[in-house]
Amino acid sequence: MREKTYILALDQGTTSCRAILFDEAGRPLTTAQREFAQHYPQSGWVEQDAAEIWSIQRTVMQEAAAQAEGAIAAIGITNQRETVVVWERESGRPVHPAIVWQCRRTSGLCTELKSAGHEEGIREKTGLIVDPYFSGTKLAWLLREIPGLKEKAERGEVLFGTIDSWLIWNLTGGRVHATDVSNASRTMLFNIHKLTWDEELCRLFGVPMAMLPEVRPSSGDFGRVTGIPGLEGIPIAGAAGDQQAALFGQACHEEGMLKNTYGTGCFLLMNTGERPASSRHGLLTTVAWQAEGKTEYALEGSVFTAGAVVQWLRDGLGLVREAKETEALALAVPDTDGVYFVPAFNGLGTPYWNPDARGMITGISRGTRKEHIVRAALEAVAYQTVDVIRAMEEESGIPLSELRADGGMTRNRFLLQFQADILNRTVTLPEEAETTALGAAYLAGLQVGLWSGREEIRRLWKERECYVPCMAEEVRRRLYGEWERAVKRQLV
Repeated sequence: MREKTYILALDQGTTSCRAILFDEAGRPLTTAQREFAQHYPQSGWVEQDAAEIWSIQRTVMQEAAAQAEGAIAAIGITNQRETVVVWERESGRPVHPAIVWQCRRTSGLCTELKSAGHEEGIREKTGLIVDPYFSGTKLAWLLREIPGLKEKAERGEVLFGTIDSWLIWNLTGGRVHATDVSNASRTMLFNIHKLTWDEELCRLFGVPMAMLPEVRPSSGDFGRVTGIPGLEGIPIAGAAGDQQAALFGQACHEEGMLKNTYGTGCFLLMNTGERPASSRHGLLTTVAWQAEGKTEYALEGSVFTAGAVVQWLRDGLGLVREAKETEALALAVPDTDGVYFVPAFNGLGTPYWNPDARGMITGISRGTRKEHIVRAALEAVAYQTVDVIRAMEEESGIPLSELRADGGMTRNRFLLQFQADILNRTVTLPEEAETTALGAAYLAGLQVGLWSGREEIRRLWKERECYVPCMAEEVRRRLYGEWERAVKRQLV
């Protein structure tokens, strides 16, 4: 009998580090996971300890690897995107806490860039809007604020990386300083058309190019593990940002295929094939991955508040004790009785990109009950998703045939049925829920030949549930029209 073969996927998220062993059928054998600390030194600032992240990621990967019943063929990495780490080349010590993607400390710098007329040029080269979300202004802040850091960077004494680069550096004992194209495309320093670091942008942000990692294919050679017992010599063969990895793990390998991850917020990515689709409606153009000799792109839209609205219903208002109660409450009433909930707690994302918008509930009457408010909150997640998908269809010229869904909120059957109804498209869930880690595993497995190609991976994707639209068209139009009016009132 042939020895079993596995891929070890490292899933380094915003709040926890995980490691999952996948077999040749794309099934998880075991998972190890631990959370790490979040730090908020000032209002709007978010930091993490990069050394702690590496220590915990190393621990969980060793725990998961110890359960392998055969050989580990390769390691794949997926990570929280845009988070910035700068470390000393010689010692490997971070020079400052990691600045997390959520951190808003560079809002002033973004305003400066816009006022100076750089916004359009940055978008043309990077596909991104000027926003603190992305890595470039975070790195610029560090180089400005830490005395002597820029001079050290110019001499090549300190290195920059997103979390994937930080893990690769440590996994290889400092031998490899690299990132993949999907993570590079989120920095605001990378030209997504030429697929290189952009000298003009680096000058604009004051970033010495000597500190940047080498950009490699997502399914490619990132060196071998060095100095870690039990994992010595295993190739690191795949890397991708978390949302791109989820797109790949959902087998959205063809132009027009789209996935939505329903988490604290929603992240929607549409595969646009080998051409970057530019956007006039607040979508981001990003590199999806580079694999099997091809570079493919995606349009990305963000819903800032999804699962977070359920957390607020629970922790802020006390309307539910557990998130799972929202499904029964929503189904206890036939509709919202005219209540609409615009959950703009932190502004509105795609296609509005209005950071000043705030939450609003409209249509309340003496007859309004908590069931109506809960239902309106869940419906708002679906409406916001439709807003993004409509923009994607218009920008890409590609009509959506199906929405593939993953993330914690997909346990709510009311939400998924209403999503199918208001979108008027089928919503499908995969049999394997760990799509992000699975995407990293697939990219690594392709590189080492565990899977022959994407066709084999597509055959591994299995549907677990399917939600088919059954709402009358006139009802759909009326409900969505009322949602649009509610949003407009908030934007006035």
